[in-house]
Amino acid sequence: MTSAHPYDAQIRALYAAFVDGWNRRSGAAVAAVFADDGDMVGYDGTTVSGRLSIASDLRRVFGSHPTATYVAVVRSVRAISDGVAVLHAHAGMIPPGEDDIDPGLHSIHTLVAVDEGGGRWKTTLFQATPAAWLGRRDARDALTQELRGLLTAPR
Repeated sequence: MTSAHPYDAQIRALYAAFVDGWNRRSGAAVAAVFADDGDMVGYDGTTVSGRLSIASDLRRVFGSHPTATYVAVVRSVRAISDGVAVLHAHAGMIPPGEDDIDPGLHSIHTLVAVDEGGGRWKTTLFQATPAAWLGRRDARDALTQELRGLLTAPR
């Protein structure tokens, strides 16, 4: 177990803003969490570089078809070096028009954050990796139940 990152709350808020922007289908809101030269690797492996390109690409994606809604839980935030941290999260997806998480669409989210000065954290890399947990149905089912609990928890 590692000790909490001194900027744990700020980095978690950065990730929460990413998820919120995605769920509102706002390319501008998602891109706002990125550094100017940040990179985003999507669930399907698509890579987009640069905050402005991320905003443009997501506007196109959100405008061309419905996207799933994320439900996520942060697993850890830890320092890599001074001014650099990594956040790991598990995320489930609620497909468009549905009201439940699809266990086949779980993913691991990795966010690398950098301090741009004065405690102003930005995302330099975000990656969503499909998480099938092949041969580990018990782990997939446990995550599905945990994420479903977040849907019913008071906010």
